[in-house]
Amino acid sequence: MVENIKYANKYNFAFIDEATKKEIRRKLLKAVAIPGYQVPYSSPEMPIARGWGTGGLHVTLAIIGREDIFKIIDQGSDASVNACNLREFVHQMTNCQTTYDTSEATLIQTRHRITEEELTENQIFVYQVPQPEPLRSVERYEYRTRQMHGEADYAKMWVSLYESYVRSGDIMLGAGYPVKVNKRYIMAPSPIPRWDVPNLNQSKALHLFGAGREKRLYAVPPYTTVEALEFEDVKFHTEDFKGTECYKTGYKKAFLDELYFDDGSKHFIINDSNFLDKLVEKESPKQHENKYIKQLQS
Repeated sequence: MVENIKYANKYNFAFIDEATKKEIRRKLLKAVAIPGYQVPYSSPEMPIARGWGTGGLHVTLAIIGREDIFKIIDQGSDASVNACNLREFVHQMTNCQTTYDTSEATLIQTRHRITEEELTENQIFVYQVPQPEPLRSVERYEYRTRQMHGEADYAKMWVSLYESYVRSGDIMLGAGYPVKVNKRYIMAPSPIPRWDVPNLNQSKALHLFGAGREKRLYAVPPYTTVEALEFEDVKFHTEDFKGTECYKTGYKKAFLDELYFDDGSKHFIINDSNFLDKLVEKESPKQHENKYIKQLQS
């Protein structure tokens, strides 16, 4: 009797079928070759709803290998519901090793943050992206935004930034501040805070962005110039944490979360849970370096 082993396994390695993974990898190669350019892809169905990280999950499952060490964070935390569920799913589908340690991981998936600890050339950083189109706030039609990117016509974006400054005295954009990649395409750097935007510039790691709901992939290769949009007389700036420090460690040069205790008192704590744990344990993780962090008092 001939044994049928084709369907012996209930699922494929990394869940997605090999043909679809190959298609995603081809599109990622194009995205890497043209930094900041949005590449359409198939966005296959997943056992989670679109809008809950399918784009990042598609990228992760398409490129992960059995020897990879996987880490996932949600707004800086390794222990949030989104991070825990997706970590368990990736582990069940690949049987790869998982970790909370940023320096140990070879593949890191994130929602809304870049780790405080500096990334290396041996790491790939994958973003879950809700809205990949940076021009959506100034142009509603997709065919027009495609044309604007093709012609490098970003006048509407500059006018929008100018109007924000005129009305409010500052450019009132927080998460997802638009950047220019490799001096060509304007890109939405996922909804990361301003604090993280400078860490994309000349990063040693490969940054891959997946928007499952919008069916778009884009990338920032290692050592690529990424510049936040700014005017000659109105400069980009990060969130202001002057006069505050982490109540657990006393550290001042990190992105901080605001906490309110039962007695009504307000405290601040480092957002990156793994970075915080290492400081609490008196370790000295190597942090990203940029001019905005250097301006802060030690």
